[in-house]
Amino acid sequence: MSATAQTLRPPSKTLMFLEGRAIHEFGAFLGALPLLSLAPRGDGHPVLVLPGLMASDVSTRPLRSFLQNKGYIVSGWEQGRNLGLRHGVQDGMVDLVRELSDRHRRKISLVGWSLGGLYARQLAKMMPDRVRSVITLGSPFAGHPKATNAWRVYEMASGRRAEEDHRFGGSLSDPPPLPTTAIFSRTDGICAWQGCKEKSSAMAESIEVESSHCGMGHHPAVVYAVADRLAQAEGQWMPFDRSGWRSLIFPDPNR
Repeated sequence: MSATAQTLRPPSKTLMFLEGRAIHEFGAFLGALPLLSLAPRGDGHPVLVLPGLMASDVSTRPLRSFLQNKGYIVSGWEQGRNLGLRHGVQDGMVDLVRELSDRHRRKISLVGWSLGGLYARQLAKMMPDRVRSVITLGSPFAGHPKATNAWRVYEMASGRRAEEDHRFGGSLSDPPPLPTTAIFSRTDGICAWQGCKEKSSAMAESIEVESSHCGMGHHPAVVYAVADRLAQAEGQWMPFDRSGWRSLIFPDPNR
């Protein structure tokens, strides 16, 4: 872990208080559906969506429904509430990735929200022959485990210390060897945004949005960005184009 990652601190109490705007962001999502319908359609490949800490597939239902309407074969993680890497969770996710790729005879894309994004990155590293792309939403893969306002909840839910190394698939901060997009917000009230940002490379990028952490899975800008990334043809990945009208919605992540 880098020195910068070790010095990151959780977001301020003010930003954490502002997480309540996630409710309004859901209303914005519903209102924006006519415009979001203009987002590109997909090629029908399977997409697995992984929820965040203490959340279940219910939390990702709006995003999954939208992606399904865009032509994808979409699945939730099917393990109830995400209480951390308890016994059987890792094996369950590995089995589901294998099942989806075998059933549809195609590589799958992984979309993970917060803790679910950490799982997505690691699964892709373990099974790059079965995974096509990875998209994380506010996932703190590059920060200290305590650079969030949720580490105490994680410890209570999982029964493990935040600092303990319970990773699988290698270092969290290293990107998978395939197209990877990290969506983050500087106004995230749960995770330090610096730890949710990816280093740009030939197959890795960051997209900045103006969103809460708890509303990221249904924020209109996030939903559009996810659809845009998933719609790329396999083997023809290009970085997100924020030119034109997109520059008004998606800030420069490197500013």
